[in-house]
Amino acid sequence: MATVLIVDDEFGIAELLESVLTDEGHTVFTAANGRHGLQRMAEAAPHLIVLDFMMPVMDGPTMLRALQAEEATRDIPVVMMSSMPEAAVRARCDGYAVFLRKPFRLKEARAAVAAALDGAGRGG
Repeated sequence: MATVLIVDDEFGIAELLESVLTDEGHTVFTAANGRHGLQRMAEAAPHLIVLDFMMPVMDGPTMLRALQAEEATRDIPVVMMSSMPEAAVRARCDGYAVFLRKPFRLKEARAAVAAALDGAGRGG
């Protein structure tokens, strides 16, 4: 199974995803914004990052660019989440593996995580 970092300022969403992914056998840790997410990366190298698009302090696109700028993190797949249409998200950033539109069903979230992990040849 994979280590997953969930970065979302909406506590309820982060908690729900953490519960679902932990039940599936993944090791999950969370962060409330992009800056906190980058700090949490030092604690455990994730196989996957589930990243919210709009957050205070550091948003998803800024964190994604920071990940892509570093050799050690640029190949970690990212599931980008947003309530905005994907076209609007893609206009501000690219390089994420899978897009997950909020609000989502748990089945959709599980499928997005599985697709990102499968696409990266990681996970279990």
